[in-house]
Amino acid sequence: MQPEISKETIRGHTTTIVLNILNQGDSYGYAIAKTIKVLSHAAYDINEATLYTVFRRLEKNGDITSYWGNETQGGRRKYYQITAQGKRTLAHNITEWQFAKNVIDDLILGRIDDNV
Repeated sequence: MQPEISKETIRGHTTTIVLNILNQGDSYGYAIAKTIKVLSHAAYDINEATLYTVFRRLEKNGDITSYWGNETQGGRRKYYQITAQGKRTLAHNITEWQFAKNVIDDLILGRIDDNV
């Protein structure tokens, strides 16, 4: 049986996940949700309400902007684009994540006698 990742584990990182995807190119909600599933090897599905909450928060903070695409491929889609501020936020969040990951690895995997 394959282990599952809890939504609680991911919760604090959804903004960074979305910024990472948008840093690679403009996209819209459904495509971002699909990309998250692909990048997680189908281990994580983000629900639509969570995703749009992230979009609103990122837009309010100036990390992303949005615009309407054209109707050449069906309905009109709202696209999201990372800003310069968003790129700084992404870099900051990645640095924090790498530090936290190292500390958590030490706390969970570390042996007391290795540190004495």
